[in-house]
This record gives sequence, structure tokens and C-alpha cells, in this order.
Amino acid sequence: MNGIEIRELEAFLVLARELHFGRAGERLYVSQSRVSQLLRSLEHRVGGRLVDRTSRRVRLTPLGERFLDELTPAYAALRASLDNARAAARGTSGTLRVGFQGTVDDHLADALACFAARCPDAAVELVEVPLSDPFGPLRRGELDAAVVLLPVREDDLALGPVFSREPQTLAVSARHPFASRAELSAEDLADAPLIGVCAPAPAYWRRAQAPERTPGGRPVPAGPEVNTLQEGLSLAAAGRGGMLLCRSTAAYHAGRRAVAFVPVAGLPDSALGLVRPRGPAAPLVERFARAVADSLP
Repeated sequence: MNGIEIRELEAFLVLARELHFGRAGERLYVSQSRVSQLLRSLEHRVGGRLVDRTSRRVRLTPLGERFLDELTPAYAALRASLDNARAAARGTSGTLRVGFQGTVDDHLADALACFAARCPDAAVELVEVPLSDPFGPLRRGELDAAVVLLPVREDDLALGPVFSREPQTLAVSARHPFASRAELSAEDLADAPLIGVCAPAPAYWRRAQAPERTPGGRPVPAGPEVNTLQEGLSLAAAGRGGMLLCRSTAAYHAGRRAVAFVPVAGLPDSALGLVRPRGPAAPLVERFARAVADSLP
């Protein structure tokens, strides 16, 4: 660009809008003579007059009109590129891909709202993570972070803030004997098949979602295994077994007339945690983790 300076272009653009050297200087916080100096330098680089100036008026020459038409979008694109680069350097722009299991409950919704307020230039893509593959999308690079059911014991994944600790609920057919109960004991799970989760979910994780024994040591009958929450609820409605859910997920699906949701006492609370690949976190992931932590009650 033959040494051209941004300040010269800015002076020309402001002068073209104001058509007055004094007002242009005020807009640029420089003197009127400095505006004239910048314009002369730009005209020297261009090789022609861009502005006609008389004692009564200032106007663009035909060359100046053409230069203004071509410069305006190019300058806007340059400014946008600079702003985007600054935002990226601060970690406040770009796209954050967040996975979730089951439903976007109030806790996650609050964290997303907090993140959006702090990083308004960032976009968030929400992707449902199958129950049967809680960690696969992270390992395949499909997600930047995921909100999944605990526990997490993967060496290559890091667990961030833990939230949504809630009592567990059993989803059963509305025709099941349990459906009329106000509450179940964990020992009652020995009296009905429990819907489990398919591989490739790790065995320890699958056992946590569908325990093989009650706290008292009684064996829990194994029901069918599913890939998704919707599959599990459909099988529960069909009377194929019961499925353990956290309270907020049960409340979200409470409108299903074919399914009853009965609280279960005596089981560890269900919990969700923010998981990401181990190692230095990307700026947006760090900011989202902070939003999750700050939105906790």
C-alpha cells in the first residue's frame, strides 16, 4: 500500500462526511491544520486531488467520490477484522459447542444466560449427547465441553464445576404398582427391572445410572438397555421397566400421561458436571466454566 497510513484514510472519511475541516478536526480530536496535512499526504500517495476547497465550501472531486465509494466498505471490513481479532484474543468471540444430556434444566439455562451476558459476541451451539456415549463427542472433537451425568473417571477428560445435585426419581408406567406410591425406598428397586444404558458408555458410569444392587445389597433386576433418554421413557411407558432420572428431568417430562415419576429415597443424589478435554482450556471454555460456577445457587 506504499506506506499508506490508517490515520490518513480516517481523516478523508470523516472529512467526506462533514465537508468541513474544522468539524472533521473536532471529530478526530486534532487541529484543522492536521486534517489538511493528512489529506495532502493521502492525495500525494493517490496521485490526484480528492477534495476541492474554496473559501466557501468543501466538496469531493470526481476522483474523491470514486475513492470514497471503494474505500468505505474496505475500511469497514478492516475495522471489523480488527475488532474480531481483539475479541478472539480476549476469548469473547467465536462459537462454543456445548453438549448436554437429557434436558437443558434451569441450572444450565442460568449458566448459558450468564455466559451470553459476559460474551455477547460468542455463539453457543447446544448438542444433545446420547446417554450411551457421554464422552465420545468430546474425544472426537465434536464438542468443546459437555454437561453430563456423574461420575467421570476418564484420564483424558477434566471435570469442572459440578451442579444440579438432585434427588433421584423412578419413571415407570402409569399402570405400574409403583405409580400410585408417593415415594419409594431404594430397596424397592429390587422388585422391578431397571432400564440401563448401552455401551460404549463405561461400565462404571452405566452402573451409576442403573445400579445392580440396592444399598442393602439386594440384586436389582436388569431391564432393557437404551441409547437415549427418549428410548428409556418410551420403554418405561410400555411397562418394560423403571428408569432412574434426576428430579428436574422428571419435572420436564411430567406431562407424559403414560409415565409416572415417583421419588426414590435412599439413593445418592444425581449430579451433573461440566467436562472438557484435559489440558489447557480454550478461552471460551474457561469463560463458560466460570459462568457455570458463578450461576450456582
